[in-house]
Formats: sequence, structure tokens, C-alpha cells
Amino acid sequence: MKFYEHQGLHVPHDVPIASRRDFLLRGGAGFGALALSGLLNANPLKNSANPLAAKQPHFAPTAKSCIFLFMEGGPSHLDLFDPKPLVKKLAGQRLPPSFKRPITAMGEAESPILDLPRKWKQHGQSGLWVSDWLPHIAECMDDIAVIRSCWTNGINHSGGVCQMNTGQPLGGRPSLGAWVSYGLGSENENLPSFVVMTDTPAAPANGPRNWSAGFMPAMYQGVRLNPGKEPIRNLNLPKGTTPGQYRKQLEFLRRLNEQHLKSRKHQTELEARIRAYELAYRMQASAPEAVDLTRETEATKKMYGFGNKDTEPFGRNCLMARRLVERGVRFVQLYHGTKSKWDSHSKMEENHGRQCRQSDQPVAALLKDLKARGLLDETLVVWGGEFGRTPMSEKGDGRDHNPTGFTMWMAGGGVRGGQVIGATDDLGLYAVHDRLHVHDLHATILHLMGISNLDLIYRYKGRPETPTINEGEAYTKITS
Repeated sequence: MKFYEHQGLHVPHDVPIASRRDFLLRGGAGFGALALSGLLNANPLKNSANPLAAKQPHFAPTAKSCIFLFMEGGPSHLDLFDPKPLVKKLAGQRLPPSFKRPITAMGEAESPILDLPRKWKQHGQSGLWVSDWLPHIAECMDDIAVIRSCWTNGINHSGGVCQMNTGQPLGGRPSLGAWVSYGLGSENENLPSFVVMTDTPAAPANGPRNWSAGFMPAMYQGVRLNPGKEPIRNLNLPKGTTPGQYRKQLEFLRRLNEQHLKSRKHQTELEARIRAYELAYRMQASAPEAVDLTRETEATKKMYGFGNKDTEPFGRNCLMARRLVERGVRFVQLYHGTKSKWDSHSKMEENHGRQCRQSDQPVAALLKDLKARGLLDETLVVWGGEFGRTPMSEKGDGRDHNPTGFTMWMAGGGVRGGQVIGATDDLGLYAVHDRLHVHDLHATILHLMGISNLDLIYRYKGRPETPTINEGEAYTKITS
């Protein structure tokens, strides 16, 4: 055959078909062209149940979707949401003997307590305290539940980020977003159910392992969109290729694919790749509209911080997140400070001042925009990092990692705003009341989305696996 009959790719049915490997090696043709197989009504998986079909939750959810705002590097709760007058009073002194000195990541011993130069004010009808570093989020406190009693096992960035995403400091387990995709499926066949975006092209600590499906089928993993003005690349047909030509190519590739699958029924990566390419075709029709921010008003873009070099990168992602949940995406994870930029072992004022300038306005805009559109009631927004910071100084003007007590917050999705949950001690070192481990936080997120963390089971090598490793309890009082 001459290049499979040149443009038409006519293939007689009595011609033997080469293996997939031979085809790729010789032709270099992307089996990414399989993307259009959905158009042909000839899906090679059409006889199998779609594992991403929408599923019934365990009970009525208060949140249909979740946007997780991940501040990578460990934001200081002491400088943002958890004011501690005693820290300011004891600035320059050693930790009092009545407080147990923690094991710190960098191992500094007997370092003095670092001053808190923040100015604090109460905001909204609830009177919640917020520092002057977050003036825009401060305007939203009546919609926010501040959880001051979080703790984790991960003392360094790799373990902390991994645990906050997967429940375990060591890699290999499915991410929280993957569990949501597995438990609830997708409400939109033309967009991924789990999307990840970073504020820079860099990867966060651990890279794709943070949004992987672990031991579950790969189709549940997150889909990373690109930062900047072109979140999804290569959605259009190649230049010079007509839909008719593309269709004939896909008819041929469909036959190859069916043959290839017969001996590889348990290869989940292959099945995930096939479904990804099918999704890519459907996205050719839906995604350009979903990610086209030019459709937004200038007033909306200005609210998110467009036109300002500090706020536009994360503002663009926050606006994208709103558009995605509007269109049925279940779980959206946004990384700010990608590459651990919230880490502040030195130059605390410069570091956190910059991170807050970049993220404060976009985060507040997301909350206000969701609320104005009637979406906040059904969209859970989670804010936090992998751990907090110590009251003791490091290098004279920074703070070390603090996994034993830190702050996260939740808004929307049935959460009662304007409340503080839990507390740390007087120096913000240890969580002491209503302590919520990462497993409890994950259980709470899942509960708000209608999932019981101990009843969502995936059997791996005969073992019943759950999202929170058979631990964790949802903090149900967050809704009351």
C-alpha cells in the first residue's frame, strides 16, 4: 500500500494488521489520533462500563466540587490567621521551659523567638482575626471557617506535600483528587474530572506523584493544565488535515487498538491513555470555550488581578478554576508558590510579603466570584500548605517548618463561615484543642462531597484500601 492509500488511508479488510509496536516504530503515527474515536461511535472500550461515569455518593453532599488552594512551602499561621501576643512579648528570648522544644527540620537549637511585626484586625460580623498581609481575604471571613489545629507527620517538604495530597508521607498512594474521581466519577464527559494547575511551569515537590492515582487505575489521576495563556495545547487538527482524512486515520487506528487491547486487558496505563485521547477529542469541542478567559468581562479580570505582574499568574488560575467547576469538574487543585516558595527559613518579611501579594487578591476574588454566581454553596474551597512555621527564629529572620500545629481554612460547600475551629498553644507551636490530622482533614473534605472515608474502598492485591488509610474522622461540626 502506498502510505495507506496516501490521504485516504483505505485499508482492505483482508490485509493483515501489524502490531501496535510495529506501527509506531515504522510510521511514527501518534495513537493520539485515537482522540476522535468517540466521533466514530466506535470506541474500543464501548462494551465496558465507563469507570468515570457519574456515581451516587454515599449520602447527600453539601459540595459538588472542590477547589484546593495549595500554598506550597508552608505558610506561617502565626503571621496570617493565628495571632499570638505571647510570641511578640517573648521576642528575642529562648523558648520557655514550660514548652516542649520540637524537633525542627533544620536542627537549629536554642534559637530565640522571632518577633511578629504584623498588625491584626477583626473582620466581618464574625470578628475573625486576620493580619495586614491578607487585606482581601480579610473581607471574606464571614464565609471562612479557620481551622487552627491542624497537624501532620511530614517534617520536610517532600513528606509534607505528599501527605497533604495522598495521606501518606511516602509516595505510592492515590491522591485525594484521584479518590474523589474514583468515588464520584465525572459530571462532564468533555473535561477531566480532576485538574491540576501550577502558577509557574515548575513542578511542586514530588511532581506528578501529588496528583497520581497510585495503585488505582491511572485514569483517575489528575490532568495538569499549563500555566499562562494556553492551558491546553494542541487541541486543533493539524494544519492541512481535514476532518474526513482524520476520520479515516482513526478508523484504521481503532482496529489496531482493538487488537492491541485483546492481550493487555489488565494494563491500566494503556486503558488510561486510550481514554485520555478520547477525552482529548471531546475537549477539542468543549475545552477551548472552557479555558477562553477572553470571554470574561474586564471588570472580572481586574477583580482577579489581571494587569498586575504580581497577581495575574495566580489570578488566571483562580479564574480558570471557577470556569472549570461551573462546567462540572469535580476537583481542581491550584498550586501557589510552586517549588516551595512559601518556605521562609530566612527573610520572612520579604518572602511572605511577596507570596501574600501574589495570592491574596486572586483567592479573595475566587470566593467573591463564586458567591456572586451562586456557586459557593456547592463549591468547597480549601486553603493551606503542607505545614506551618515555628515561633522560634531561624537564621535570625526566618522560621522553620512546624508540622505539629498550623492553620488551614475551608469555605463554601456547606461549611459555616465566620468560625474558628481548634487552637494551638500560646506560642502557636502545638495543636491542643480539636486537633485535626491530615486524615481528618481529608475525611472532612470527602464527607462534604458525600463520601464516607472508611466506606470508599478500592481492593489492591486483596487488601481493602481507603482514602485515609483506615484512619481519620470527618469534622462534621464544620457545617453547623
